[in-house]
Amino acid sequence: MVKQDIAELKKLLTQNNCSITRICGCYVDGEKNKKTKFGQAFLALPEEELFKYFELLRKTLSGTLGKNLLNLEFPLSSEETGKAQDFLLRLRDSKLKDEILLEAFYDKVIETYDYVGNYLILLVHDVYDVPGRATDGLDMEDASDEIYEYILACICPVNLSKPGLSYDAVENSFRNRVRDWVVDAPQTGFLFPAFNDRSADIHSLLYYSKDAEDLKEDFVNELLSCPLPLSAGGQKETFQTLVEDTLGETCQLEMVKNIHEKINEMIEGHKEEPEPLELGKNEVKTIFASSGVANEKLEEFDRRYDETAGERTSFLANNLINTRTFEVKTPDVVVRVSPDRTDLVETQIVNGRRCLVIELSGEVEVNGIPVH
Repeated sequence: MVKQDIAELKKLLTQNNCSITRICGCYVDGEKNKKTKFGQAFLALPEEELFKYFELLRKTLSGTLGKNLLNLEFPLSSEETGKAQDFLLRLRDSKLKDEILLEAFYDKVIETYDYVGNYLILLVHDVYDVPGRATDGLDMEDASDEIYEYILACICPVNLSKPGLSYDAVENSFRNRVRDWVVDAPQTGFLFPAFNDRSADIHSLLYYSKDAEDLKEDFVNELLSCPLPLSAGGQKETFQTLVEDTLGETCQLEMVKNIHEKINEMIEGHKEEPEPLELGKNEVKTIFASSGVANEKLEEFDRRYDETAGERTSFLANNLINTRTFEVKTPDVVVRVSPDRTDLVETQIVNGRRCLVIELSGEVEVNGIPVH
């Protein structure tokens, strides 16, 4: 799924556009006991509750593609009868009215989801009548020939509200506020099937993780049976290791600056595209070559890449560099520069010492004080 697909579905999670048919939930305590369960027609909920649920569901479709939102594909083995994808299909097709399937889903989540504390499992079913789209990009509400039926699930922590004082309007006085259990923003969730090219793709799903570095690998493997890519942080660390191993003793400031600038330029040039910029083995090698990496180092690149990342591994460019700043760090000093002005920083030998030299242009401030 790309940004436009996700944005189209998020628009459905409002009262005016809502087509959700049913909502179900299971409240689980810290001992993994089911405290209560519920299921009902979504639009039968009181209006004030609808808005709260909309907020939770929209969070499950929020974040950055490749970090918080991951497109996952089912391996063929998980599409066999009785396996993960088949189970999710049956759950969707039941429209969340099959209590046995729901109970099995809750049990699978409770068994595999690693969390200390209480949480709420939420599950909704929706049937979206996808409008046709004219050549100018405008929707044609009366020209639909596609029905997208899906389920959206999320897991939300349930925590005690903070202690404090509250105002009692009846007594016209302040009292100790009664602490109650509050549903927080979802930590994890998924959309099945994926909404690719404005159509259902039963061979993939969209996975959400609030913490981009804690993807709940066991939960994904056991419940969804989809292989996870490297996390955003894992991709960055792997790429940094690849740069270090490939360049070796030639890994100097200028070379790293060049690589950073090349990737930044590619991201800028790709900014209007709907999908994130993906860099495979050949693309990374081209970046290295155009950044001035010596031919003898490039001859080792393929082996280094396969050992460090894996031959078929791809990186998302946005996960590899910080597009907002270029950082040079020593044990005692940290220098941050705008990515488009890395030319201001260089290394020089001054009085026999290796120094980081920063060109001063315009006004200079130290602790907010202009200096000369």
